[in-house]
Amino acid sequence: MTMRVQKLIIAAVALLVALPAFAQDRRGEETERISRQFKIGANGRLTLSNISGEIVLTAGSGDEVTLEAVKRTRGSRSELASVVIDIDERPGRVDIRTRHTSRSDQASVDYTVRVPRGAAVDVSSISGNVRASNLQGPLRAQSISGSVVVSDSTNVEVAKSISGDVEVSGAMPEARLTASTVSGRVRARDVKARGLSLSAISGDVEVTNVEAERLDGKSVSGDFVFTGTVARNARYEFSSHSGSVRLTLGGGAGFEVSANTFSGSIQSDLPVTVNDQRPRRGPGRSVRAVVGDGGATLTVSTFSGNIVIRKQ
Repeated sequence: MTMRVQKLIIAAVALLVALPAFAQDRRGEETERISRQFKIGANGRLTLSNISGEIVLTAGSGDEVTLEAVKRTRGSRSELASVVIDIDERPGRVDIRTRHTSRSDQASVDYTVRVPRGAAVDVSSISGNVRASNLQGPLRAQSISGSVVVSDSTNVEVAKSISGDVEVSGAMPEARLTASTVSGRVRARDVKARGLSLSAISGDVEVTNVEAERLDGKSVSGDFVFTGTVARNARYEFSSHSGSVRLTLGGGAGFEVSANTFSGSIQSDLPVTVNDQRPRRGPGRSVRAVVGDGGATLTVSTFSGNIVIRKQ
């Protein structure tokens, strides 16, 4: 084999390695896989915006972002070329954006990203789910049409969806988190944080085993459900406009509760000392009570719904 032939073979192999990997699965779906790495530092920043497809984020060691992107389409292979991944790499940060160059919406991109554990992350998807776990830096995760699930990430700032469920779990000791959805359910479980603001326009809000200095929870058209203990000296405010508020309280710190409903009932099976329980003129009912030392404050209200307080 001549030296010239060897050089041509080496060049051809190098070209194949550099090209994206195309494949077709058994369902006739065309795919293209892209792999990249970016050094941003242990406390760098990643922003990622997607149009259609899922985003999965996990924490890794070191100072690099590892990106695995898979383009998918059930159309022709040319549809894959119409989806462009723009990457802007600068010292200490990388910005990644999905862009469609044609009007066709048959193609999507799934991202699997490993980031330095302490990096700041801001991710969003128009149509697709977002999942993040084990991150320590500031995190903002949002989707317009898809669910947002965040677990074991210590500094979550925002977890939001327009049409989809939002779920947060795990210890977030420094977080002052806002979790919300317009159409879907918000769940917070096994969370320890400084502050939580949880809301749903059309859907339930469920809170289980949460400890926070300040907890605001509300649903416009749905129920609010709280199960767990009340943190010492905490301040909780729970409300629903068209739905019920149901509290199942365990032992722990004492609290003072103020419950108000415009067109509903108030029920409690806790051994409380009732300070004020009287019907107003016209609709509406108000109850104020103290449990234990009354150190924490609970304010509960509904417009069209019942308030139920149970013992865990």
